[in-house]
Amino acid sequence: MGQRPPLLINRLDADRLQRLIDNATDKDQMVAELLQDELSRGEVVDPEDIPDNVVSMNSQIQFTDLTRNQQMVRTLVYPHSLSTTKDAISIMAPIGASLLGLKVGDTIDWPLPNQQNARLRVDAILWQPEREKQYHR
Repeated sequence: MGQRPPLLINRLDADRLQRLIDNATDKDQMVAELLQDELSRGEVVDPEDIPDNVVSMNSQIQFTDLTRNQQMVRTLVYPHSLSTTKDAISIMAPIGASLLGLKVGDTIDWPLPNQQNARLRVDAILWQPEREKQYHR
């Protein structure tokens, strides 16, 4: 796997994600471990200090899977919000976990459960809670 870009993570997101990681089921263990690594290497800042070009929880992101040459729009959500968000991707899904903390233009190589890798690029952040001053969403 190539070098990963630097991450910026909202402090409230980091706290909530740590609870998810700590309570991960066996099924989610691989993603939980990858997410723990990302939280450990990321810079954690107050919600008000997240720039509007950084993927945070509940952001709607346009990104490209460069491995499959497919562009998608998804909203990065906690697992409990999957059923109530139209274009949701869970933070506990491999692709969802890979996007957290990236900036527009960043590319990341990310392992998938089937022994393959995805190469993803963040193209745009269509909506972000911090941009809308919704710090506790």
